[in-house]
Amino acid sequence: MNNPISRPDSVAALLEHAQQLAGLPLTELARELGLPVPANLRRDKGWIGQLLELTLGASAGSKPEQDFPELGVELKTLPLDSNARPLETTFVCVAPLLDIAGLTWESSNVRNKLSRVLWVPVIGERDTPPGERLIGQPLLWTPSEEEEWLLRQDWEEIMELISLGRVQDITARHGQALQLRPKAANGRALTDAIGPDGGYIQTRPRGFYLKTGFTKALLARHFML
Repeated sequence: MNNPISRPDSVAALLEHAQQLAGLPLTELARELGLPVPANLRRDKGWIGQLLELTLGASAGSKPEQDFPELGVELKTLPLDSNARPLETTFVCVAPLLDIAGLTWESSNVRNKLSRVLWVPVIGERDTPPGERLIGQPLLWTPSEEEEWLLRQDWEEIMELISLGRVQDITARHGQALQLRPKAANGRALTDAIGPDGGYIQTRPRGFYLKTGFTKALLARHFML
C-alpha cells in the first residue's frame, strides 16, 4: 500500500475529498492505495466499502461507533444502477439480541450511526466489474424529523419483538424504513438470543438494514431525481 490517507480534520474537508472522487472509477482508487481489484464481489462483498473507507481516512471499521467519531459522521457507500436506483439494502449495524433492558432509541447504535451520514453513491449495474464502477456525487445527510420518526418506529417495533423472545418471527418485511436480517459470514454462525419462554436460544446473528425504498426516496429528495 502507498502512503496512508490522513484523517480529515473537519466535516468540510471530508466532504470536499469525497466530492473530488466523483466520476472516478474504483480501479483508480485501488491503484492509488496499491490494492488489488477483485474480478467480482461474490467473495469480496465488502470491498467497495473498505476501499472508500481507506481512501477517505475512516477508522472505526466494525466497531460500534461512527466511521469518523471525532466528526460525528458515518460513511456509507450506496450501489446504484444506471437509473440511480439502489441495488441493495444498506447495512447499518449488528442488532443486540441480549442485555437489551433499558435500551432506548436515543441510546441505540442505529440512531448513533444514522445521525449524520456521508453517502457515497457507486454507479454500475450488478454485472459491471467492480473496478469499472464509478463514484457519484456524495451527499451529507442528517435525518429529517419524519425520517427519524420512521426509523424510530421500526426500531422500537423490532426491539420489542426481540425482547419478547420473537426474534425468529421477524422477517425482512417488518418495518417501513428499517429491517432486521441475518448477518453472518455463513449460515452456521450462531449466537445467543432470548427465546419465547424467556430462556436462551441459539440463532443466527442479526443486523439492521435500511430498505431500498428508504434510500431511494432519500436520494430523490436531495438530488431531485
